Amino acid sequence: MNKPSASMQNVDHMDGQELLPLSPRALNRGQNPQVSPLSPEQGFGGEKGRRSPADYRALWKKAIHQQILLIRMEKENQRLEEASRDELHIRKLKLDYQEVCQCSKEAQALWDRKLSSPCRTKVKWDKEEIHGAVYQGVPKSRRGEVWLVLTQQYRLRHRLPQRQQPPETSYQDLLKQLTAQQHAILVDLGRTFPTHQYFSTQLGAGQLSLYNLLKAYSLLDTEVGYCQGISFVAGLLLLHMSEEQAFDTLKFLMYDLGIRRQYRPDMISLQIQMYQLSRLLHDYHRNLYTHLEEHEICPSLYAAPWFLTLFASQFQLGFVARIFDLLFVQGTEVIFKVALCLLSSHEGEILECDGFESIVDYLKSTIPTLTHSQMEEIITKATEMDISKQLHAYEVEYHVLQDELSDAPPPSEDSDRLDKLEKANVQLKKQNMELLEKLQAARLKIQTLEGSVESFLSRESKMKHLIRSLEQEKASYQKTVERMRSSLPSDAMAEVEMTQLKSSTNGKAKETGCKKPPSY
Repeated sequence: MNKPSASMQNVDHMDGQELLPLSPRALNRGQNPQVSPLSPEQGFGGEKGRRSPADYRALWKKAIHQQILLIRMEKENQRLEEASRDELHIRKLKLDYQEVCQCSKEAQALWDRKLSSPCRTKVKWDKEEIHGAVYQGVPKSRRGEVWLVLTQQYRLRHRLPQRQQPPETSYQDLLKQLTAQQHAILVDLGRTFPTHQYFSTQLGAGQLSLYNLLKAYSLLDTEVGYCQGISFVAGLLLLHMSEEQAFDTLKFLMYDLGIRRQYRPDMISLQIQMYQLSRLLHDYHRNLYTHLEEHEICPSLYAAPWFLTLFASQFQLGFVARIFDLLFVQGTEVIFKVALCLLSSHEGEILECDGFESIVDYLKSTIPTLTHSQMEEIITKATEMDISKQLHAYEVEYHVLQDELSDAPPPSEDSDRLDKLEKANVQLKKQNMELLEKLQAARLKIQTLEGSVESFLSRESKMKHLIRSLEQEKASYQKTVERMRSSLPSDAMAEVEMTQLKSSTNGKAKETGCKKPPSY
């Protein structure tokens, strides 16, 4: 039974005692009927010590069926073992990168508790606790699960308007359709993470999954379709989760966090981001900003790939995965923080470069080759920065400038007009900061009001539950009283009614006595 296939193949070379006797004569010649597996005491009919041909045929049929089942079970076990080995190999292949800011044991235990929570998709977690857990680190083996949980928690707190939500089309239905972006997607498959083993094989498992994901999104978001840069974002998601999970997470990044705006055909959002980065350099690192301006190096020359691919096209995967961890809790503000920290950490070396080509080459080639300690330092600095007010002010400033440029007078009046614009710009900045402060105060007030509403709703639900329990208790008491009344004899029942009548008349008399008019 341990080697069913060999026993079935060599059944003609075995003697009668290896499996079963070939005929009843073998039993009569040498075997004891009381110890034989064919003895009548073990459940077969017929005379004692003898078996009919039908019994032997049934035994052989049963033995053959058992052998077939064993062979099938062995093949299925082998197939499952091979599938599990392949799955483990693919998973190991996907996560083949050096982790940045390695997760501590305490943080890993915290994530294990969070991920095993049964109501994680319905109950809001404490926001500060989530941010603290992300800052402490995310385990690489469970990073995909953490990202999915963070998207669910974000959607519990922020609901997109109906007009901004993506179409409700399933991933499998999208895969059955044809896309007009097929050629562009196929061309970029080999350019996406070309050195990573999961995506390096032409039309391998990684490239096929990436093609399916990009095709489905191009059909879902017809305004964006497919744009260079999305493939790197989708590829990083596929390294940590399945295709359908990556598709849902990609929708979250594009629609909920608003990253899709920078992939629109007009790319106005990307222009705004480049202006915001330039203003951040101007306010925080004036020497570096002046040096780049003197050599006519605008942020779009070096920072556009950072924003379009979320740093995935040039930097190490461990560093990019850590940026994604922060992206799910802080939003797109993280991209500006990391870009500013990258430039500030190399400010001295950039200032030493004297020439357009040398500066651009340093920004594109040298900065991405960070050491492990530099990556950890940049991530730590990015988590401690807060530039949300500045980013909002710069965006408003960009729109004001664009409106003024569109209504600009002829060149003869430029000098006078420029002075007026500068004065108006200063006033607008002051007004903008005041409005931002008021907006922040209003948001805090709204949060407190929402908290009070939630507490009132919880108290209301508790009171309703208490009322229901009291009503049930009252009904049970009434039933008990009715049963006790039915069990009492008639004379005792009359006495009970008389006592109740007396108690009620005494209570009324006391009430009337208390209501006597006051004497003056």
